Amino acid sequence: MPDEQKELFLLDANIIIHAHDYYYHMERVPEFWRWLEFHAGNGSICMPLEIIDEIKGGTKAQHANWAKSRDIRDLLVLQEEFDVDLLNRVLDGGYGPDLDEIELEKVGKDPFLIAYGLRDPVNRVVVSNEIPKPSARRKNRKVPDVCADMGVRCCNVYELLRSLDFRTNWRDSI
Repeated sequence: MPDEQKELFLLDANIIIHAHDYYYHMERVPEFWRWLEFHAGNGSICMPLEIIDEIKGGTKAQHANWAKSRDIRDLLVLQEEFDVDLLNRVLDGGYGPDLDEIELEKVGKDPFLIAYGLRDPVNRVVVSNEIPKPSARRKNRKVPDVCADMGVRCCNVYELLRSLDFRTNWRDSI
């Protein structure tokens, strides 16, 4: 019997930003950040390089410093080159053909994230906190809507927490 491949959760930058800013501040819930590191280390969670570079913050932004520190970056960054053909499929099919430079800037790096998910739509899940807005067009499309159109599974942070069973005593169960 062949080995069954496990799910790989591809995190959008907003997962890190929102976790720190709203509900899992690094100083209040350090277990969450160790849990992310654990799952990054075991290959269940990662971020494409293009997406991790979207995490912004000032010199005191702990989440940005955490994500960009060498040790975490080595664990968290997906070790793959992006596929230009998949990226173009996402841009054309998910946002619209012939996007101009202003539209491409507005779309940002989201198409990279979705293209990495499209590489293996059975085993990869894009994780984003964006709220679906099916009526949005072109540059204003949301990650969950584009994922749905492209056949890529997508979930939010709470579904990720359920799937990988986050709890503050998560170490007791490994």
